[in-house]
Amino acid sequence: MHSCRQVVAGDAARHVLVAGNATNRVLAAGNATVLGSVYTGRSFHPRVASPSSCMQVSPPTAAAPRHCKMAIEQTPMGYFREATGIPGPSGFGSASTAEQVTDGIDASLLTVIITGGSSGIGAEAARVMALRGAHIIIGARNTEAASEVKQSILQSTPSARIDIIQIELSSLKSVRAFAEKFLAMDLPLNILINNAGVMYCPFQLSEDGIEMQFATNHVGHFLLTKLLLDKMKSTAERTGIESRIVNLSSEAHMTTYRTGIRFDKLNDKDFYNDKLAYGQSKLANILHANELARRLKEEGVLNVTANSLHPGLIRTNLARHSTAFVGALQTATCVLWKTIPQGAATSCYVALHPNIKGVSGKYFADCNESKTTSNGRDELLGRRLWDFSENLVKSA
Repeated sequence: MHSCRQVVAGDAARHVLVAGNATNRVLAAGNATVLGSVYTGRSFHPRVASPSSCMQVSPPTAAAPRHCKMAIEQTPMGYFREATGIPGPSGFGSASTAEQVTDGIDASLLTVIITGGSSGIGAEAARVMALRGAHIIIGARNTEAASEVKQSILQSTPSARIDIIQIELSSLKSVRAFAEKFLAMDLPLNILINNAGVMYCPFQLSEDGIEMQFATNHVGHFLLTKLLLDKMKSTAERTGIESRIVNLSSEAHMTTYRTGIRFDKLNDKDFYNDKLAYGQSKLANILHANELARRLKEEGVLNVTANSLHPGLIRTNLARHSTAFVGALQTATCVLWKTIPQGAATSCYVALHPNIKGVSGKYFADCNESKTTSNGRDELLGRRLWDFSENLVKSA
């Protein structure tokens, strides 16, 4: 176990929100982190934490343990396109920004919920969608940070419609409270972007007794989607506008436990690995979207779609406040790292672009359809995860 374990210094590390959950595909263990950033106007600045609370990253010291599954399936052409920014079949690529992929789109009839919209690419997605006219509901653990984002957006887009509702995704009680508050507003709901997440937490159980990364990144969003799905169905039926559910996953789903999801040992501290547990939660995001898409199609609901995506490696100034290794890593792989406007592009593309009309159960990267691991395409695993998740939210 120790050969794949990385040190996360400080309890506060588990509270760091990672918008888009950037991971490093160069190092199999995924040793790259992105700290939530403060949005000020049209620029972002990384939140600076004290050294004791920052996530400390070190390279793997030996081969991965035998329960670790590493299945990197990126093709040479995929790396080439990402490094060069050459557009894919959609006409967009890794260099495209959120504003570029939404250029000319009128979102004034849309209501959008974005979890984790208080920092990073979640805040950028909120800004750009508000710029296009959408009514934005920011779901955030830190409502003060979300208020800063709201004020900054209003400075550049005075007509922006933005509301904030507090949510702690690791708490099923908080998720239910969020849904109740939103539904009480009697608004339509066209788009749900499940963006928020935590990364590389030391082992800890949520208040509902669920491993923290799985609870926050998957179970909270699973319940939120479940509670809001009828509203999205009715909105689509009443307006004739397709409703879209967007799960932010990560290429970290390629690095997880051998079985994909460790149903029987999810809360077993002795078998816990923070990197593999993170990959497990990101795999769950993909399987959730795929199984939801399958179920909607089976029900004959064709005007609500569900997709997942990898936002890319997000470039920040984190290396200035972290280990020399992270700085060297960012320098060595600089051609693969994105700015925050580029990192928010795929979220905005999948949520708003007409190219995606009717597309469901797909995985996107760099604003183009991409390929997951075999686990990500395993329908039986997706069904089992669905039933497992239903039991978790019912019992809590």
